[in-house]
Amino acid sequence: MMKVPWSRRLGVILPALGFLLLVSGIISITIGAVGVSPWTVFSLLIYKVPVIGNQLVTPWWSETIETIIWNLRVPRTLLAAFTGMSLAVAGAAFQGLLRNPLAEPYTVGVSSGAALGAALVIILGLGSGFFGLLLLPIAAFTGAFATILGVYRIAALNGRFDTETLILAGVALSSFLTAILSFLMTLAQDSLKQLIYWLMGSFATGGWDHVLAILPYLIIGFTLIWMNYRELNILTLGEESAGQLGINVERTKLILLFSATLMAGGAVALAGTVGFVGLVVPHVVRLLLGPDHRVLIPAAALTGGIFLVVADTVARTVMAPVELPVGVITAFLGAPFFAYLLRKHRRSRRI
Repeated sequence: MMKVPWSRRLGVILPALGFLLLVSGIISITIGAVGVSPWTVFSLLIYKVPVIGNQLVTPWWSETIETIIWNLRVPRTLLAAFTGMSLAVAGAAFQGLLRNPLAEPYTVGVSSGAALGAALVIILGLGSGFFGLLLLPIAAFTGAFATILGVYRIAALNGRFDTETLILAGVALSSFLTAILSFLMTLAQDSLKQLIYWLMGSFATGGWDHVLAILPYLIIGFTLIWMNYRELNILTLGEESAGQLGINVERTKLILLFSATLMAGGAVALAGTVGFVGLVVPHVVRLLLGPDHRVLIPAAALTGGIFLVVADTVARTVMAPVELPVGVITAFLGAPFFAYLLRKHRRSRRI
């Protein structure tokens, strides 16, 4: 059977995934206490296009409907999509770099480090307003990057590391950071409820300022990882083979660790700890489309956006009017999947 060129695969797969993301986003926006039709949502989105929108569409909806859609539901849906993209691409980068399907921001400790950094800002009362939106991702990235460097130092021996040791080091350090965070939460009674809900992941307070705040982390991280897709493909053969093929292994590892941590830190800072997206999405995309990171990275980004938009829609509707944290939904799906991967991985190592 003739192999389909990757450019043709991207030309079919990415528009299809983009269309699914658009459809899932519009459906998510229509659902809520105040129901609106998909056509109204689509028309309002066209109307909001600068310069030409008001020439293409004449508004027939009320000002209240426009406020609900444009100021509340659209930014929330975009934040969910961008968070899913960030976590999925970060997970794909970690899995490719560490050559382990169990690797993701949650399991290597990055999410816990980011959560601790962001939580410190909230506990100190610095997490609100425009300054807080700037400081939260910076603190989260600092905590996340310090954590991944700590995990690397624990697992590395003579500049090399065993991937399973690194995963175990990530789990151990993540538990330690969670214990620190729990201790700090007992000292911060005033912000305890806010912290607990945030740590479980939520887009309930997401606005346009949150959307604009996460974009730089997503764009920079995605661009750096995409620019190194060839290196990621070669690294899956092993560091020694990659070095023999002319790859600067240490430089590439540092760039990929920085980029994936940047994306995960920004996502955690603005959406809370949303686990297992970076585990489930890249693995499923890899099973369906293959391991080539030219296809995997952009496809994982769009699939991650779809996954988290759907998860957020379920979280706010399944027990309405009570809203579940989106992290609860992703954990319900991700934890059994993680157990399946772990069992499969151990079985493959015995063969």
